[in-house]
Amino acid sequence: MRLFTLTIFVPALLTLATWTAFDRRLLTPIFIGTGSGLLAAFAYDLFRLPFVFSAQWGLSGIVPHLKLFNAFPAFGAMILGEPYPRASYSIAEHLLGWAYHFSNAITFGTMYVAAVGNPRLRHWAWAVVMAVGLEIGMLATPYTRALAIPLTITFIYITLTAHLIFGVLLGLLSSRWPLVRVSF
Repeated sequence: MRLFTLTIFVPALLTLATWTAFDRRLLTPIFIGTGSGLLAAFAYDLFRLPFVFSAQWGLSGIVPHLKLFNAFPAFGAMILGEPYPRASYSIAEHLLGWAYHFSNAITFGTMYVAAVGNPRLRHWAWAVVMAVGLEIGMLATPYTRALAIPLTITFIYITLTAHLIFGVLLGLLSSRWPLVRVSF
């Protein structure tokens, strides 16, 4: 992940920023994808909070405890080239992991807008298809095993629901964004 971040992600981000500086028509779709993706990620994480904090919030009898946020500090450790998974992580690993998580949301939002063109002209459900496809792709990888997250039916149900929420909001927000004046 460190190699990917340094050789693919950062150069791609710089390339997109440079390209946008020279072609201002990209600003609106990037802004829409970034804003919609970020807001959808906030809703995605808000939905998952009761599962992460079920014991602390006294919800254990109603909501199962799931370690849904444990991947983020591990992502930070991977980017820094540190060992993972492990019992504890530094503040830097936590912050970098959360930044990575939100950068994914921004990236997926921008990719969605790029894929559909003008989101006002496409049905918002295409964002749901993309989000669920991402989740199914993640479940097909060794993600849970590599991060020591138990792959249970409850985990699959909750993460699929979270991705549905992400997709619905990404699609609806991007199709109704007030600044949409996209012309490709």
